Amino acid sequence: MKNINQNLNAFVLFMMLFVASMTYAQIKETATVEGITEYKLENGLKVLLFPDNSSQTITVNITYLVGSRHEGYGEKGMAHLLEHMLFKGSTNHPDIPNELTKYGSRPNGTTWYDRTNYYESFNATDENLDWALDLEADRMVNSFIAKKDLESEFSVVRNEFEMGENSPSGVLMDKVISAAFLWHNYGNTTIGNRSDIERVPIENLQAFYKKYYRPDNAILMVTGKFEKDKTLALIEKKFSGIKNPETPLRDIPTVEPAQDGEKRVTLSRVGDLQIVSALYHVPAGSHEDYAAVEVLQEILTDQPSGRLYKALIDGKKAASVWSFSPFTKEPSFLYFNVDVPSDKSLQEAETTLLSVLDGFTETAVTEEEVNRAKANLLKQYDQISRNSAYLGTYMSEFIGAGDWRLSFILRDRVESMTADKVNEAIQRYLINTNRTVGNFIPSKQPIRVEIEHTEGLEALVSNYKGKEGYGAGEAFDVSYENIQNRLNTGTLSKTPIEYGFIKKDNRGKTVNLRFMLRNGDVNDFMGKGKVASYTSRMLNKGTQSKSRQDIEDKLSAIKSSINFYGSNGRVAATISTTEEHLMEALDLMTDMLKNPKFDEAELEKLKTQELASIEANKTEPNYLASKNLALINQKYERGHPLHVNTIEEDIEDVQALNIKALQDYHSAFYGLSNSATLVAIGNIDEQALQNYFEKEFTDFKSNKPYTPIVDKFSPNKAVNEKIKTPDKKNAISIGLLPFEGSQEDEDYAALQIASEIFGGGVLSSRITTRLRQQDGISYGAGGQLSVDSDKNGKNSSLLVYAIYAPENAAKVQAGFKEEIDRFIKDGITEEELKVAVTSWVQGANVSRANDGELEETINNNLFYDRDMMFHKGIEDKVTSLTVEDVNKVIKKYFKTLDKWTVVNAGDFVEDADIKSTDKKVD
Repeated sequence: MKNINQNLNAFVLFMMLFVASMTYAQIKETATVEGITEYKLENGLKVLLFPDNSSQTITVNITYLVGSRHEGYGEKGMAHLLEHMLFKGSTNHPDIPNELTKYGSRPNGTTWYDRTNYYESFNATDENLDWALDLEADRMVNSFIAKKDLESEFSVVRNEFEMGENSPSGVLMDKVISAAFLWHNYGNTTIGNRSDIERVPIENLQAFYKKYYRPDNAILMVTGKFEKDKTLALIEKKFSGIKNPETPLRDIPTVEPAQDGEKRVTLSRVGDLQIVSALYHVPAGSHEDYAAVEVLQEILTDQPSGRLYKALIDGKKAASVWSFSPFTKEPSFLYFNVDVPSDKSLQEAETTLLSVLDGFTETAVTEEEVNRAKANLLKQYDQISRNSAYLGTYMSEFIGAGDWRLSFILRDRVESMTADKVNEAIQRYLINTNRTVGNFIPSKQPIRVEIEHTEGLEALVSNYKGKEGYGAGEAFDVSYENIQNRLNTGTLSKTPIEYGFIKKDNRGKTVNLRFMLRNGDVNDFMGKGKVASYTSRMLNKGTQSKSRQDIEDKLSAIKSSINFYGSNGRVAATISTTEEHLMEALDLMTDMLKNPKFDEAELEKLKTQELASIEANKTEPNYLASKNLALINQKYERGHPLHVNTIEEDIEDVQALNIKALQDYHSAFYGLSNSATLVAIGNIDEQALQNYFEKEFTDFKSNKPYTPIVDKFSPNKAVNEKIKTPDKKNAISIGLLPFEGSQEDEDYAALQIASEIFGGGVLSSRITTRLRQQDGISYGAGGQLSVDSDKNGKNSSLLVYAIYAPENAAKVQAGFKEEIDRFIKDGITEEELKVAVTSWVQGANVSRANDGELEETINNNLFYDRDMMFHKGIEDKVTSLTVEDVNKVIKKYFKTLDKWTVVNAGDFVEDADIKSTDKKVD
């Protein structure tokens, strides 16, 4: 018997080796850089694998080398429209939205100039990986691209187009970019031309799909926790049989001629906030000068050191400034945007903007500026490299621009950047004849710059080796039981800080930490307005010993992030760093928390920014609908900390802010009284953390004991109101239905699933299916459940929303009414229950695998005296639900639309009927 078993084992081993050898005959390793390994199938499909045992999730991302750059006459927006169509179903996956929901994935698809990508992030199991790879293999060549789907989806895409039309800054950018390019497709927006979107023949879309969706035009990337050999075999099984079309792809680039004079674009639309912008032509991402452009952007727009920031924001000529330069395959652009409040001069802001951009001949970039910019950028690259889930989709930009290794090459080029190289780039590209802002200026001797295409890209990337990777980290089990077992909780002996620590080996030795202070009661915060939030917003603007610039430079040097947020009685500090730099980051956080400077000029900048934001939102449908929804159900008088401000009251509260109020608030409420929590996850020394907080915070006290401000449930006002927002091409409707309940109620689990089916999921909820998939009138529609954690308040609510073209208002109202009525009357099906439960459980796994989200859960558990078994209990209830259980809570909590508070905002015609109709839904 022993010999038989030995022979059998030998045979099994032989077969495994045989299968592996067959797989590798199909898949060849072609490159490896810093933990990412590239393979290539015989049909041309490239595969990138990046294992990260510590992530506990997997991300599958497939990038196709087709974007708006590849569109022809009458095809503007076709690449993006096709992206939508690939969610409509394929031969073996006819209901993709339902599957994406069922597997608890976090999916999306995006389209850009040079590429289109599709991705799913999900719980790391063999079953889920098999499904995701099978999905991407099937819809590569077997997507339906059916006429009936196009008829509904083109209006959804048009609605997305109209969303962009609502934004003056977005429209201005589109117009400036369009004016800057004579021939190249980078001058066209990815969203496309409205008439092309509406008129595209299905045959043209199908031909576009068959031309570009093929193995030799795709790069598949898998990141996260998986077994390499098993995954390669699975990829070979799913993709190797897919054949390419007989006609080879040919990419003949359009060469944009040199711009021979400054251009100007003027846009006039309804709104309050003024904007000035400027664009320069610059090289492709693979060109060595692109790194100089990246560094230049930081030198110009960084806060607070940027030259433009100092001239415009510190100079009180504008509210904000930002820049943007896409990483593209062919020569592209560098764009600057400046928001100018209406009480400031647009001409003065423009003059300042252009004088800074033209001023480098007199004041060249310094090594100090370059080093600061490099530190900021390298910190960002470092943090991205440690996040495998984000890295999986981030690489699409570089793949579209030519090769994934360009991401590392860009980093290396930034790292080796010098002031001389940046100044050379400035002299070449930042010239007025290469700029688009406005006026044409004739010249007898015009200066032109030819932006050449990158040559020798293959030679650039083929021998690139990169640096040492971060390692794969620990395979951490995200089950409730394991998290609870690994969680070390307690209270520090000398301070009232309750802690929760999970020590685990993360990829890149990363650490996430959250420290939260709670002080005061409702009476303490009467009449405080925005003082609490502004006090926390000022913490990173300088301390008694460090300037704002010192803080930013230190964070860049230690490649860490520190953020604060605050509300009445609470302030939280979060740190993202590494084991090596944790203590330095803590020292900096402590200094910012305990010793803020409260600089008058920095406060004025924050106030100006918020006032400009309020001004910009005065005519925005989304903002006005949300604001009015809250005002309708106002429960508190002016001055109460839970009072909902009108726009005018928001302005008053901002204008009333002063340094003394912030200092007084900090003195009274920053410190330890009776409630504080500390959570840290990752490569930590638990005893060192305890010692640190004992030492640094024992004497940091407040005499304001914390009592939560309870927001008790009260019934809503049942209304259906309309707000007219002239010249806005996109409208929104939001409905709110409050109910009395908390997360500790028996109905909580069933409500989660009812809400998932009604308005959640991935393009598969009742509301989304009706308004997007069936009626084709809304790009974004769905619902949301908010359940109070506080059993004393029990202030919970259901929400439903849709964005749409104003002329479709009545159809949206009908959709809301009919789907709510049907939900109450008929309830859910067994299949809906099965999919929703699976989706909820998988989604919870993905959430626990994210250290930031897990950190927040543990923080709330400490405050509410819960542990992970509380959440396990909810999941147990979810998985044991029956159709009858869910239908029971639907009838208990859902009400017909006339009982909801509904606000609609858009450019409706005067007699527009936004009331629902009685059309029957089958």
